[in-house]
Amino acid sequence: MIEVYTDGASSGNPGASGAGVYIKAHGHVKAFSFPLAVMSNHEAEFHAVVKALDVCLDFFPGDILSFRSDSKLVVDTVESGYTKNPAFKPLLAAIQEKVRHFPYFFIKWIPEKQNPHADRLARQAIVGT
Repeated sequence: MIEVYTDGASSGNPGASGAGVYIKAHGHVKAFSFPLAVMSNHEAEFHAVVKALDVCLDFFPGDILSFRSDSKLVVDTVESGYTKNPAFKPLLAAIQEKVRHFPYFFIKWIPEKQNPHADRLARQAIVGT
């Protein structure tokens, strides 16, 4: 099972944003920072999940994925498969399409203090923009 930690960050809300992805897989760690456009913090959190799924499609096709996010909004939206927010609808659709490529996909909310690596990576992506 692949453990994936995601986080999004914005400098301002909206503002320059970044996504962090921290993966524990088969005894190894992979870390990614993705600069994003100007967007809200919530949008950055969704983009972090999308970016993480892209990484998993490249490196871990066919593996079981266990995602962790400190965004209750993202976790609840992905678990329910529904959002009223028009800004989140295409991001939810992208997540739903990508998870179909994996036998199992789990997403769980974790407290911010349990997500320091992805948080650092998301903030690094903003600094790099």
